[in-house]
Amino acid sequence: MGKWQRLWQAPLAALLSAGCAISANAAELAYCSGVVGYEKSSGVRTFLWRPQWLALAKQRVASDANAAKALRNAADEALARGPYSVTVKSKTPQSGDKHDYYSIGPYWWPDTSKAGGLPYLRRDGETNPESRGPEFDKNRLTKFADDVEVLALAAHHLGERRYADHAATLLRVWFLDPGTRMNPNLNFAQAVPGINAGRGEGIIEGIVMPQVVESIGLIAASGALKADDITGLKTWFADFTGWMQFSANGKDEAAKSNNHGIYYDYLLTHFALFAGKEDLAKATAIAFMSTRIAKQMAQDGSLPEELTRTRGLHYSYFALQAATGMATISECVGVDLWHTQTENGRSLGAGLSYLMRYAPDWKDWPHPESALADAKKAASLRRLAVEPLRMMAWGSGDQQYELYAQKLNGEEDGNYWLAAYKTGGNAVK
Repeated sequence: MGKWQRLWQAPLAALLSAGCAISANAAELAYCSGVVGYEKSSGVRTFLWRPQWLALAKQRVASDANAAKALRNAADEALARGPYSVTVKSKTPQSGDKHDYYSIGPYWWPDTSKAGGLPYLRRDGETNPESRGPEFDKNRLTKFADDVEVLALAAHHLGERRYADHAATLLRVWFLDPGTRMNPNLNFAQAVPGINAGRGEGIIEGIVMPQVVESIGLIAASGALKADDITGLKTWFADFTGWMQFSANGKDEAAKSNNHGIYYDYLLTHFALFAGKEDLAKATAIAFMSTRIAKQMAQDGSLPEELTRTRGLHYSYFALQAATGMATISECVGVDLWHTQTENGRSLGAGLSYLMRYAPDWKDWPHPESALADAKKAASLRRLAVEPLRMMAWGSGDQQYELYAQKLNGEEDGNYWLAAYKTGGNAVK
């Protein structure tokens, strides 16, 4: 989830206490309908961003001067940035084409014992700052996605077309303009110098793309995107989903049995819906519990492959973040992953319940987690953990997940989310 989606993370109870009336009708009528998404319900073609959440955010901006100022300031800053393009990087992937996205694996470092540092060595959980440098596209993609998101939300919530116009420019430069567009592949993502030119694991760098896809719905509703732009964007993602399915890197990532496999399904389903490939989205959603959860989850609800990492707690929540995102998207094709159990008794609820066994301070966490030794990283971990818990609370209607989320993060930094539920629309107090 992107940073500015926090706008709708304020609990409904807080909004009501401030005198804001939240319409129950939007919550009752909102329905995600295949490749149309929520457009019939709200006039905005989103798939992950529920109309209820957008309504909460818009009302918060209207009633909270500080929230409105923060959104406007961030959007004004984004107006001064960009456009972004993969073609500006100083290094070129093996293809020789700078239109191809290029990055190196974040946990791979030069071998200081060898001249030139090759081949790179893996240090799990330790990010090499080189991977975030301007020579590569990872940080550029993140900045692009973040700016598109805040501009789209500002245009929608503040009603100012200038924000949508700039976001539309960013989208055209990144995806559509022949001189600057990114080719629809990740063939050279997360390369390991001295070992390979790109890996299947690099597909996970597409995790910022869902916020771009959702933002397109808001930008299109403003009129800032032309019909040809929207067609071009759908074509780009149609080509990208084809690459995910049939390329060597795509097939490699699809075969992963850890968080990478879960994210693969989530991204493929989301992008397929946007591109108009409803059959592909539905087939992936139907298979998800048997191909991912049944195989990756242990009987106690843990995710064994994530627990072997130096950041076992982080990667467990990270995987379930994708799984709850997948459950949200799957509603659009009539598949309920929130309440489904596999034949061997595995479920999304079981995965989160396993993590909820441990006290919110995580002092009793029995597996490796390097972030717990660093206050800043621990705070970031708490923010990550809150998201799948609150997604589950909304999707399942079970408030136990919100109660635990509040114990984890409370209301410390505004990163509290989705505390209004289908069951009565009441916030946990």
